Amino acid sequence: MLNLRDISITFNEDTPDEKKALQDVELTLDKGDFVTIIGSNGAGKSTLMNVISGSLNPDIGFVEIDGNKVTHLPEYKRSNFIGRVFQDPMSGTAPSMTIEENLAMAFARNKKRTLRAGVTKKRKELFREFLETLHIGLEDRLNARVGLLSGGERQALSLLMATFTEPNILLLDEHTAALDPSRAELITKLTGGVVDKFHLTTLMVTHNMQQALDLGNRLIMMDKGQIIFDVSGEEKLGLTIEKLLHEFQRIRGEQLGNDRAILG
Repeated sequence: MLNLRDISITFNEDTPDEKKALQDVELTLDKGDFVTIIGSNGAGKSTLMNVISGSLNPDIGFVEIDGNKVTHLPEYKRSNFIGRVFQDPMSGTAPSMTIEENLAMAFARNKKRTLRAGVTKKRKELFREFLETLHIGLEDRLNARVGLLSGGERQALSLLMATFTEPNILLLDEHTAALDPSRAELITKLTGGVVDKFHLTTLMVTHNMQQALDLGNRLIMMDKGQIIFDVSGEEKLGLTIEKLLHEFQRIRGEQLGNDRAILG
């Protein structure tokens, strides 16, 4: 479903601020894979997501989605088959529009545009059914403006908007990091349920190692623009935070930087 080959990006090349953001990255995901991505600040996690989404083009290498080369396809065209949820609950939704209007926009993302009404009676019922799966009462607030929702409610709505058209690829970019612990736990639980329900091919960047261990069938660790550790299946199930830290030290010969990545 996703194939990255020899992806490299250098920022500020040939200047004192030169930074190799990604170096010869290769990654293949089968349909239905749920991959969590960890690494310290500056490891290249978000750059990798931006290359997949199309907001950044690699200097070298190519991107394939479902067998189609999309390396130079602009972001707005890739959005037809990529869903993305950002760290900021204010991103990904239109705050001045209602819940049902936001859902109507998301529903039309991968469909041919027409002059028909975006919100019909039939679609309202469909939206209500999908919102009920969140179990947070949004199905009774279809006409509420999204800007009035809490951060957790907006992130739950963003998750639903990114997934209910069943995109080829779902990108979750630290989508629980800005929430308080209880809301983060709710969104984490919803994420697992939604991905399982639609069997979505998913990449999730997180600074929370325990979250990376709890979700998905595969885990990769990045450092200095490279994938340095890739584990799946039974081997992933046997991992702990301590084992992950040990693997980093074994591979790099040093301890993982003391930042949010070590938080459980």
